[in-house]
Amino acid sequence: VQLQASGGGLVQPGGSLRLSCVASGSFVSINDMGWYRQAPGKQRELVADITSGGGIRYGVSVKGRFTISRDSAKNTVYLQMNSLTPEDTAAYYCNVRFYSGIDWNNHWGQGTLVTVSS
Repeated sequence: VQLQASGGGLVQPGGSLRLSCVASGSFVSINDMGWYRQAPGKQRELVADITSGGGIRYGVSVKGRFTISRDSAKNTVYLQMNSLTPEDTAAYYCNVRFYSGIDWNNHWGQGTLVTVSS
């Protein structure tokens, strides 16, 4: 499975960005799709994830500002990030839980950098 993330970049405080992550390769189905982030010197944390059934979780610090969605037909997950603050600066990693046909696996993308600065 390959995960291609895009949409990161430099944005001013209060601005918005939209991240996308496309899953490709050999799998039968994808259950959870999500985003995690890791700032320098900090542990990786959940930003948001969404199940195939539409169940959604958000990290506490992004509730009300970020929105996760997915297009299962395109194996793509999106993260709309609004009202960004410098504290949102981090590498954002896409994560999927997929069924290979034999077992369930977890896979990480390489990350896309989001920098919030004036």
